[in-house]
Amino acid sequence: PESPLAGFSTALSQTTSISSISSEGREDLQVNRLETQMWIKPDIQKTDVDFSEILNAIQEIAKDVNIFFDELEGVNSPSKDDDSLLHHGNLTSTSDDASRLEVVGEEVPDKNKTNGLYFRDGKCRIDYILVYRKSNPQTEKREVFERNIRAEGLQMEKESSLTNSDIIFVKLHAPWEVLGKYAELMNVRMPFRRKIYYLHRRYKFMNRIEKQISRFRGWLPRKPMKLDKETLPDLEENDCYTAPFSQQRIHHFIIHNKDTFFNNATRSRIVHHILQRVKYEEGKNKIGLNRLLSNGSYEAAFPLHEGSYRSKNSIRTHGAENHRHLLYECWASWGVWYKYQPLDLVRRYFGEKIGLYFAWLGWYTGMLFPAAFIGLFVFLYGVTTLNHCQVSKEVCQATDIIMCPICDKYCPFMRLSDSCVYAKVTHLFDNGATVFFAVFMAVWATVFLEFWKRRRAVIAYDWDLIDWEEEEEEIRPQFEAKYSKKERMNPISGKPEPYQAFADKCSRLIVSASGIFFMICVVIAAVFGIVIYRVVTVSTFAAFKWALIRNNSQVATTGTAVCINFCIIMLLNVLYEKVALFLTNLEQPRTESEWENSFTLKMFLFQFVNLNSSTFYIAFFLGRFTGHPGAYLRLINRWRLEECHPSGCLIDLCMQMGIIMVLKQTWNNFTELGYPLIQNWWTRRKLRQEYGTQRKASFPQWEKDYNLQPMNAYGLFDEYLEMILQFGFTTIFVAAFPLAPLLALLNNIIEIRLDAYKFVTQWRRPLASRAKDIGIWYGILEGIGILSVITNAFVIAVTSDFIPRLVYAYKYGPCAGQGEAGQKCMVGYVNASLSVFLVSDFENRSEPTSNGSEFSGSPLKYCRYRDYRDPPHSAEPYGYTLQFWHVLAARLAFIIVFEHLVFCIKHLISYLIPDLPKDLRDRMRREKYLIQEMMYEAELERLQKERKERKKNGKSYHNEWP
Repeated sequence: PESPLAGFSTALSQTTSISSISSEGREDLQVNRLETQMWIKPDIQKTDVDFSEILNAIQEIAKDVNIFFDELEGVNSPSKDDDSLLHHGNLTSTSDDASRLEVVGEEVPDKNKTNGLYFRDGKCRIDYILVYRKSNPQTEKREVFERNIRAEGLQMEKESSLTNSDIIFVKLHAPWEVLGKYAELMNVRMPFRRKIYYLHRRYKFMNRIEKQISRFRGWLPRKPMKLDKETLPDLEENDCYTAPFSQQRIHHFIIHNKDTFFNNATRSRIVHHILQRVKYEEGKNKIGLNRLLSNGSYEAAFPLHEGSYRSKNSIRTHGAENHRHLLYECWASWGVWYKYQPLDLVRRYFGEKIGLYFAWLGWYTGMLFPAAFIGLFVFLYGVTTLNHCQVSKEVCQATDIIMCPICDKYCPFMRLSDSCVYAKVTHLFDNGATVFFAVFMAVWATVFLEFWKRRRAVIAYDWDLIDWEEEEEEIRPQFEAKYSKKERMNPISGKPEPYQAFADKCSRLIVSASGIFFMICVVIAAVFGIVIYRVVTVSTFAAFKWALIRNNSQVATTGTAVCINFCIIMLLNVLYEKVALFLTNLEQPRTESEWENSFTLKMFLFQFVNLNSSTFYIAFFLGRFTGHPGAYLRLINRWRLEECHPSGCLIDLCMQMGIIMVLKQTWNNFTELGYPLIQNWWTRRKLRQEYGTQRKASFPQWEKDYNLQPMNAYGLFDEYLEMILQFGFTTIFVAAFPLAPLLALLNNIIEIRLDAYKFVTQWRRPLASRAKDIGIWYGILEGIGILSVITNAFVIAVTSDFIPRLVYAYKYGPCAGQGEAGQKCMVGYVNASLSVFLVSDFENRSEPTSNGSEFSGSPLKYCRYRDYRDPPHSAEPYGYTLQFWHVLAARLAFIIVFEHLVFCIKHLISYLIPDLPKDLRDRMRREKYLIQEMMYEAELERLQKERKERKKNGKSYHNEWP
């Protein structure tokens, strides 16, 4: 479209100078020069030009420029809520005819008024649904509760279920007076004036970047990841300033239609707020819908979806039927897996809390691209350098080196060359690029968190969450009921509120902490059981009749132990959830966010320890404290501790991470989507058998939604926990498994669409809750980032052979003293890393049944093992060599240097990246100023209008103002 400024250049020159503004659609809008500020007030002196048209044109241009700048920073901007706005542009739809009918005052038939979204009168929209059974004995409580609901001003209708006459649906509608009253109490922010954007000078390089990008548009795909804006409406509130709703200042707000002023999500949130405060029986604890749900008085409570998510017609030709259909086509459909998410639509339909989760998940997934690419590069570097690796060559060629048995009696002697495959696999993950990748991932975690803070700030500004503070949050009904007798003045509001004594709070926290400690001990006991299993099983597999298992006893032990560990993890998770819930309720948190934070911290600690304890054992303890042949350390003086494979322990860690990561993500995806799919399919199947397809299709919306699965009782907790644990796997041991970011990326691409499909199609519509950020999860992410630096330093220094190889190359190898560390300097490393043991020195219970005569035709006299110890005939048999102490010192030095270096880089990055983008900070200051100005102007306009009315009525007052 042509620039809207084409007809107003003369008038605009009086207010601001714009050298050139050209437009080829919103994406190609370029602003070459703007004055430091552009602000046009409506009270401009009269001219021959129609300034209302000028203001509208400037608003459109300012909006386009702002969208262009936001898109450069990765900010999506979609959508208006009225259903008529779902059909616009050149789409052929009945909505255009409907809008014309509304203009001339004719009644428009609305399909939504006949499909179960309205009361029987077709005028009152259903804001909330309660479900109960007539056979339930809690009749008196329901009657009192419903009578109090009506006393609060809510309107009510009841319907019997079409499939079960025992089920009753209670339809609730909040009229305008109730919505206005509670919107003011809840500080709901509503639009009161359209934005006139303040355009300031951007950094000079922004224009240069745009010019460079435009050069490549001829051959680059035209933004394939962008959403099709022809199918997406514009959200009106994004173009308006908002303020807490006030009935006294109602004339300041933009109210085109009282029925649609509060969107559906806000209406249901207000009704839910009322239901949480209504009594159902006399008594301090007899309050709130949650208690009625828990004692079975009501079976379910939920807001309605906005119709079906499917349509017979294409969204491109006929537009979207409703916002649910629009979300399905543009977000939950598998065909748009590569597209950006319509976050504003998600927020509009599901609320800010769910919108922030998907914003964070999308940001995390996008940030995984560079990590996955570098991790894949490290792995491919290992593949390409495999044939040139001197260490793996020596292992594969060491047919004359006989290794000592790795377990008592049944494990045989083995050639070192039998470990050839494992040595090559180890090189794929443990090579020269590993250290670089570990440093990169530590920096990546910091950059990810710092830029998420900036991204969150932009989202919070766009969604009016900047000023949303805890003082607006409601006190939990359970806390109110428990401590209603003890009150104190709120230091902020000055009103009395329930109060929990310090001694009571401390005692509850002590009991809760004791419970957490006990459950962590249970996890450690489970890990100890796995260790015993590994020790016992390796001997069993070594004596197995199948040669494949017998020759790979250690790998078979590791694989089965990981699978058993996974099963134990999943079983303990069920127990942890119940314990965490009990301990959290015991603490009696004051607000819902405090309850969520406390529950989240407990569950994360339980599951993190449960999931990673065995991984920590393999990384830092396996094979470290086994002793040496002839003097093995044993558990309870019975079981010999497990040793590492001759090629090292890193292969065990890789197997542990790979199997756990793949199995857990696959299981989570199945349980998240598979369970509700199966449940809903079974319900639909029964309905088809009983009522037929045609009858089922005519069910009202409340009946269809009731047959869907309810959202998890803990909200988004499971979604966040899954991703946070994945983030831990991706960063904590990434030096041992560089492919972890790639696996996480592939999983998250699927996860976003799985979660979207689940929210839109398989779950009842959740309550639209507000949230300013991702809560305590951000602190947990920062803690994981710090822990990842420490663990990766230890993995490189202790678990891998990076440090021993480096010490050998510079101190003991052919290039010692020359300052080189190439592959030629590693000649003889394998022999130098193995010690010699006299077979006759074996303990009786450790002596193998085989004497090794199959290797040389005579009983073996010596065997080798991984360690730096003196030979048996030295002055101190099996004592540590000087090389051992050099390697130990180098490992400790590396850990200290690595940690300090990476922590310095992390803190430097955190310092250099501000939490708020500069342009956002300027926009916030400017908006605050403009809001004050517009409030004054609106009040002045009202007073002037009243003055004109007085004069018209012939009334005169002294000392009138203005």
